Amino acid sequence: MLKKPETLFVLGYMLLPLFALLSAIVGLTMILGGNKILGIIVLVVVTQVFAFGAFYALRARKAALLEEPDAGK
Repeated sequence: MLKKPETLFVLGYMLLPLFALLSAIVGLTMILGGNKILGIIVLVVVTQVFAFGAFYALRARKAALLEEPDAGK
C-alpha cells in the first residue's frame, strides 16, 4: 500500500507537510509559553522528521511512477 503512487502523493504533498507545519506551530508556542527545552526539541526533531518523511515519500513516488509503465507491458 505504501508503494502506490496515489498513497505516496497524499503522504508527500498533503499529510506530512501538514504535520510538519503543525509541529512547528506547537514547538513555537511551547517556546513562547516558557517550555523552551521541550519546545526546541519538538521544533528541531519532530518537525524535521515530518519534513524529511515528505521528501522521502516524494522520491519514492517518483520511483514508483517511473517503473509503473514497465509493469503494464
